[in-house]
Amino acid sequence: MIKTEKLTKHFGEKVAVDALTLTVNEGEFFCFLGPNGAGKTTTIKMLTGLLQPSGGRAVLGGFNIQQQPVEAKRVIGYIPDSPFLYEKLTGNEFIRFVAGLYQMRDGQAAQRAEGLLRMFGIADVADQLIEDYSHGMRQKLSFVSCFLHEPRIVIVDEPWVGLDPKNIRFVKDFLRERTREGTTVFMSTHTLSIAEEVADRIGIINRGRLLHTGTVAEIRALAKNPGTLEDVFLELTHEETE
Repeated sequence: MIKTEKLTKHFGEKVAVDALTLTVNEGEFFCFLGPNGAGKTTTIKMLTGLLQPSGGRAVLGGFNIQQQPVEAKRVIGYIPDSPFLYEKLTGNEFIRFVAGLYQMRDGQAAQRAEGLLRMFGIADVADQLIEDYSHGMRQKLSFVSCFLHEPRIVIVDEPWVGLDPKNIRFVKDFLRERTREGTTVFMSTHTLSIAEEVADRIGIINRGRLLHTGTVAEIRALAKNPGTLEDVFLELTHEETE
């Protein structure tokens, strides 16, 4: 469902992502790990069409994001770490705006939105202005708008910001349930304990280069000393930096 071939991004002389070649399968929960500045968000922005690659290509759901951007974006949903929402709209107005972008029928969008708003616990504030929402409520609205058109691929950049432990558990369970239904989830996170719990496979990136991919067990087996995923991650990225 996601395939990159030598995907590269330069910012001047700095190489932010260096010839990334990666495949993520249908229904897979893939966690993308790396230190700050490793290239995770740059990769995500290229996958979603927000950044033009300096080289290589990204194919999502069979569509090249650069050559077929409309077709590719129909099959993906994106949840950034800091969602941009129109604060002078209500939650419901924002959802109707998103539904219009995806050319959803009014009845279909309303029915889908009603269930998602209830599921994420913000149905009671859907007619309030977004400027009055807490960060957690904004994050939940971002999830509702992402899943409104039932995307086949969901790309998530650090989704836990602003969520309390109860809602973190709900989001974990929600995303896992979506993968069981066939949705592909590509998630960047710093919360290694959550990645260890939910990931089918993990990719570790550092200084723009993909170091390793594999299951949690396969990644942990790379360590010189047995430990948690956090221990292995710190060991691998420290060695790479040296």
